[in-house]
Amino acid sequence: MVFSRETYVSRRRHLRETVGEGVIVLFGNADSPINYPANAYHFRQDSTFMYYTGLNREGLALVIDCDNEKEYLLGNDIDLDDIVWMGFTPSVHDLAESCGISNSGPMCQLNKFIVPGLANGSTHILPPYRYDNLLMLVETTGLSSAELRCKSSLKLIKAVIDQRAVKTDAEIVEIEKACVVGYEMHVAAMRMCCAGVTEREIAGAIEGISLSQGGGFSFLPIVSTHGEIAHGFPRPERLEPGRLLLVDAGAETLSCYCSDNTRVTPVNGRFDSRQRDIYSIVLSAHDRVAEIARPGLKWRDAHFEAARVMTEGMKQIGLLHGDTEEILAAGAHAIAFTHGLGHMMGMDVHDMEGLGQVYVGFDEEVQPQLDQFGTNFLRCGRRLQPGFVMTDEPGLYFIPQLIDAWRAEGKFKQFINYDKFEDFKDFGGIRLEDDLLITEAGNRILGPHIPITIEEVEEVAGTGL
Repeated sequence: MVFSRETYVSRRRHLRETVGEGVIVLFGNADSPINYPANAYHFRQDSTFMYYTGLNREGLALVIDCDNEKEYLLGNDIDLDDIVWMGFTPSVHDLAESCGISNSGPMCQLNKFIVPGLANGSTHILPPYRYDNLLMLVETTGLSSAELRCKSSLKLIKAVIDQRAVKTDAEIVEIEKACVVGYEMHVAAMRMCCAGVTEREIAGAIEGISLSQGGGFSFLPIVSTHGEIAHGFPRPERLEPGRLLLVDAGAETLSCYCSDNTRVTPVNGRFDSRQRDIYSIVLSAHDRVAEIARPGLKWRDAHFEAARVMTEGMKQIGLLHGDTEEILAAGAHAIAFTHGLGHMMGMDVHDMEGLGQVYVGFDEEVQPQLDQFGTNFLRCGRRLQPGFVMTDEPGLYFIPQLIDAWRAEGKFKQFINYDKFEDFKDFGGIRLEDDLLITEAGNRILGPHIPITIEEVEEVAGTGL
């Protein structure tokens, strides 16, 4: 366990008191086979289960009986056959004791807590996202998978989100550890970026750094000279002169805390004038968000401030024209700024997204704006609080198919200079991302400074490992 025994006891007590009644059941993860049962993917514990127990063993479940103020850790002990292959693993009883849980038992006891509690609403579960847990619930309850998804407890979802969203000082220490590894990953990618190297070589190198210094990457690294593709995963093609390499990657600590940064490096080692123009616009938006992010600010307003900065920049180089506020209100800027500004980050790189983004990033005051392209991808709009960790990641992308489609429709032709956009259809895209901790006074960027100004990037680009 990363934190003290009392930390986990306190977290569970807070959850129990917030939910107030009924039985809470939180499922840990099991091993997930790649291509046959004994060949499994790298084990990753469920983040919420890890948050409340600190236990990183597969095949466990946590039960919190709010009415009787009792807690149970359920799971099956391993046998000698398992020890041959896995080594000694503490008993479920000993694991429970280590994190302050008084009661333990085999997984078969879970039935008495699940049934009939799901039927009458007295058993609280989170949305199941792993199919082994979902299948177990189907077999236990007799309900269909669709019915079970409807049984997720909104009260529990909101209680977990409210607790996990605000990071403690100790959690920030863990996130900073991930950021240190993330720094090494990004600087290595910048140094390797030169003509003839493949995207996959760079991806493999930074993955090795993440594994050797921590728990691996926090998500599949995005390494691509096609930066206009939001999730451009690495290809075997060699980098070509004149292109930009976008690397969006992060590390994860052994305690499951994440980092997430994006940098863009010129394959030539120097930005040309067109690349400098777009890069400078995105960097100005990134810096503006870091300047204004503070408690009480709606993240939706930070998103539109970034969009405002980039719209003004695109007007200056002739891509857009007209009144900036009218452009933003119409959504014409989304021809290039195609996604939301950023997301919460913590034990999940998109923190708690599995609990429902509408609950994580929004509330009664701020609801998602689903009727505008680009803004409909905004993952968070709510007011910031001290202890939130947010990714600041504006970007401009030149997607040929999107440009062609909007031009054919005549969409926003009063604002968009489509002839100028034609000149950028071979450009790719630029995104710049850092992780912001919201503090009482404002915010600070987590982790070591990763080169980000044009001069800093050019100094590192292509210098070799």
